[in-house]
Amino acid sequence: MLRFIEFRQLVRRFGDNRSGNFMVVAGVVIAVLVLAVGFGVGTAQLMNAKSALGAAVDAAVTSTTRDLTLGNVTEQQASASVKAFLDANSGGGGALPSGKIVLDRVTLNRSAYTVEVAAHVDVPLFFPVFGLEKTRRVSQTSAAAYSFRQIEVAMILDVTGSMKENDKIGALRTAAAKAVDIIFKDQNPNRPRVRVAVVPYANSVNVGSTLAASSVFVEPTANDRGQAPGSNEPRPPGSSYNPNGCATERKGAYQYTDDGPQASMVNRDYLLAEFVSQGNRGYGTRDCPEAAMMPLTADAAALKSRIASFAASGGTAGHIGIQWGWYMLSPKWAGALAQSQQPEPFDTTKVSKYAILMTDGEFNLSYFDVDSPDAVYNDYGKPATRNAATTLCTKMKAQGIEIFTIGFDLTEVNAKGTLQSCASPDTGGLRHFYQASTGTELEKAFTTIASNMQRLALTK
Repeated sequence: MLRFIEFRQLVRRFGDNRSGNFMVVAGVVIAVLVLAVGFGVGTAQLMNAKSALGAAVDAAVTSTTRDLTLGNVTEQQASASVKAFLDANSGGGGALPSGKIVLDRVTLNRSAYTVEVAAHVDVPLFFPVFGLEKTRRVSQTSAAAYSFRQIEVAMILDVTGSMKENDKIGALRTAAAKAVDIIFKDQNPNRPRVRVAVVPYANSVNVGSTLAASSVFVEPTANDRGQAPGSNEPRPPGSSYNPNGCATERKGAYQYTDDGPQASMVNRDYLLAEFVSQGNRGYGTRDCPEAAMMPLTADAAALKSRIASFAASGGTAGHIGIQWGWYMLSPKWAGALAQSQQPEPFDTTKVSKYAILMTDGEFNLSYFDVDSPDAVYNDYGKPATRNAATTLCTKMKAQGIEIFTIGFDLTEVNAKGTLQSCASPDTGGLRHFYQASTGTELEKAFTTIASNMQRLALTK
């Protein structure tokens, strides 16, 4: 108790002291507090400015590299593009209320395909407590990759008779057209970098009369069944030089290659006509799909028009569709195609090649391994057609073609297995095999794949 009384007396004497010591101490304390507050405010101000500048530089680099990749700007225009973006984000509130972003440099590495940007801003300090400075410079650097990589896509689509059920063919038309819109999103018509081919398949592929004339060998008789001659070789008497568009599969040494027709043409098997004339076991069928194949094109409207013409008919020779999808992506077929349709050489630094394979059932017929129209179906006891399909897929993937597959309302285990075998391996959470039970799910699968292809082309 006595000590407490003594303490109170001490405090009272200190308070009654008029010698000036207290004011001196108080002034020092206040000055320190002001400096501390000023330092804290200045530090926060600079940190906010650095963060805002970093975001602006990152956005400028990302925007410019994206435009470079899509062909919206040239390499010579890259600096102007970055500067315009930074100018638009200078001042105007936020963490950079009055500081103008100054572009220090833009460096393009044309071998690594990268853009590096350095910029700074002089930030006016609210409390210039850092010596005599009234401003402090904040700098940021950012880099991103770009690419002039082309995109080539082959859409290999099932238009067989079973697609009539529940208007699955209508769902396919809607889903495939939506995918075309996504794939061609942001396409610069003056500098197209994306081209798509459409390959409808049933018990054969309609390749169109122009391409068929130079690449499809019509077998005139049963004795002429076998490996087709090259497009420059003499053809047997009675064979047509200008057939309609039907094509089946190659036979012989070139069956599982992408060699062009100058090495060996693709057969129109003699048995196709007998298969059709005998009525496809009573199911009826066209010799060719009504819609002809369309080679690589940058014309999205033409692609969607062709897709809109899809009609369902025939059996499921999926390996023939895969074969022609491969040809449309192979530079070995360039000589048989118009210049605008010619695939680029295989070079993953310059072109990304993709295939989308869709079916609603098991690949169930082939011509190359039978000798009568009754034997074209798998249930005749021959090796399953899916073996030919997976062999072709393996060859395509070995060349760097990335394959996505979609099963639509599948009921056969073998069909699912074929699509899983054909699909490229999943990487980094990216799926390559999809199943869809409804038209809505089919559309979602197509749009997801199309979006992933755009993303892959921008980031690889």
